[in-house]
Amino acid sequence: MIVIKDLQLLRGGKELLKDANATIYPASKVGLVGANGCGKSSLFALIRGILHQDSGDFSMPSQWQIAWVKQETPSLDSSAIDYCIDGDVQYREYERKLKQAELDDDGHLIAEMHNAIDNINGYSIAARAGELLHGLGFSDAQLNLPVSSFSGGWRMRLNLAQALLCRSDLLLLDEPTNHLDLDTVLWLEKWLQNYPGTLVLISHDRDFLDNVVNQVIHIEQQTAFSYSGNYSAFEKLRSEKLALQQSMHEKQIKEKAHMQSFVDRFRYKASKAKQAQSRLKALEKLEEIGPAHVDSQFSFKFFKPDQLPTPLIQMEKLSAGYGDVEILKSIKMNLVPGSRIGLLGRNGAGKSTLIKLLAGEIKQQSGKLVTAGDLKIGYFAQHQLDSLRKQDTALEHMVRLAPEKTEQELRNYLGSFGFTGDMATEAIAPFSGGEKARLALAILTWQRPNLLLLDEPTNHLDLEMRLALTLSLQNFTGAMVIVSHDRHLLRATTDDFYLVDNKKVEPFEGDLDDYHAWLGEQQKEQRAADKLAISSQKATSGSTSNKIDRKELKRKQAQFRATLQPLKKQFDKVDKQMEKQQGQLSDIESQLADPELYQAENKAKLAPLLREQGELKSTLEELEMDWLDLQEQIDAKQQEFDKECGNET
Repeated sequence: MIVIKDLQLLRGGKELLKDANATIYPASKVGLVGANGCGKSSLFALIRGILHQDSGDFSMPSQWQIAWVKQETPSLDSSAIDYCIDGDVQYREYERKLKQAELDDDGHLIAEMHNAIDNINGYSIAARAGELLHGLGFSDAQLNLPVSSFSGGWRMRLNLAQALLCRSDLLLLDEPTNHLDLDTVLWLEKWLQNYPGTLVLISHDRDFLDNVVNQVIHIEQQTAFSYSGNYSAFEKLRSEKLALQQSMHEKQIKEKAHMQSFVDRFRYKASKAKQAQSRLKALEKLEEIGPAHVDSQFSFKFFKPDQLPTPLIQMEKLSAGYGDVEILKSIKMNLVPGSRIGLLGRNGAGKSTLIKLLAGEIKQQSGKLVTAGDLKIGYFAQHQLDSLRKQDTALEHMVRLAPEKTEQELRNYLGSFGFTGDMATEAIAPFSGGEKARLALAILTWQRPNLLLLDEPTNHLDLEMRLALTLSLQNFTGAMVIVSHDRHLLRATTDDFYLVDNKKVEPFEGDLDDYHAWLGEQQKEQRAADKLAISSQKATSGSTSNKIDRKELKRKQAQFRATLQPLKKQFDKVDKQMEKQQGQLSDIESQLADPELYQAENKAKLAPLLREQGELKSTLEELEMDWLDLQEQIDAKQQEFDKECGNET
């Protein structure tokens, strides 16, 4: 087991933990929670042996094999499935020895290596790697693509697959759902439930934590508090503890009254429809959640829009896509004040494309789209963070929006988003992704939109900020369209789900449990279709009557490559920039791993390294967003081309 006793941990002269105590038993599934910057990732570094405690005791079984997700992926020519298999270092070593034994014609060593590979289930490793990659959203065709062809987000999935494939006694996962969509979050959740080893998980997704962990370690006030049960049990126990503190008691009463009034507004409007009942349960659960977070530094609300025209947007027989590639067709939807829509659909189905269409970032290919004259859109997506000016402060961003307001008024407003003290007047370049997201939300909220378009708004936000966002969205009087893998946010803020599938956007009758079941049926149908396609291919492999004319195919391929060339060129440029930045970041983090750097006499050397680390991380996040956007466009064109050629074969 892992034992932490009277632990003190310092980073950069800052005391992260003092007198911390915790015990993690074998096969436990532990959620490590706490505000950003409280020391969760540093505790992971301690477990991995990168950091050492400054005082106190830390122990864990020396024979335990530890697996974790690497934060960088080199641009390799090896295939995705081979890269995944590389996660089992011992298998690769046995494989190397077997090849050498075969070259040396060493019969004894050959037999020994075959037996060793069999003992670690090495002969099923390709099948297991393929299953992991499929679960994480990779198609059959992508399994053999080089690692270098994938964007940053997909490379993180490859790193996750490596960690899951590794035969480990202890699995450390730091925000594993950040680069995943709802489909893959559901798959990962099930996989972790069946993981036989010890799991320590950092996550800000309360549903994910609820369904995976059986112990919570909460870091606050520079120490660790351990709770038995899942995340909901932790919130209940913590709220009871806070209730004993009189200073918190009055805040609890006010917060509960606020949530109760919201629940009451919907209690008698809920029909027997599953989605309505599911939402009502989520709202009632907020009565238990709220008191555990009354000491949160985040407390904001969306201002009432100046105008609420009806309808805000009308769509009739609308088609959308990129260039000549059609992603969505025949969309019919009206958005009116009070619309609260959550978009569901598999990865690549077109959810983000629909959001971009509504935001005006892309134009419809055909059909009718009518917007109200007083429409005011508040659009949040990860690439929107690029519009923030790196060298400016949070306060300067707000002054540009509201020059007539006093500095104190704007400081008070920023404080509700966590930008207090000097943080409001520091350049945002070294800000983390979560801090930039909070600033983008502050700017968006100030502008009083009447239509909110939110594409994965909770990425990089911690649990406290997610709750504050959930509560503020409940009181928003305009229309909302949300894409999110955070099921709690969807349940607590939306009234209707729309399914994006097979180029269509249609109402989904049911709740998130029904959507999970629908995904399972789709996967079964896809597997059956794949088997049928393989059988048909074998049956007709000797026939030439149905084959496409080779000259025509080559002509189309050449034409397709020419069409993709500008995108590929831009894609490769961003890839090289990411590789360069990642190399620099790795060098800096290697230096930061040196414990001597945190001694008082090295303070002058430490500060610029930390600043440069923050700037590089910020740049990498922006490049990754460019990667994702370019990859989506390339994938869309590739799918259209494959479909066209498939229809002709």
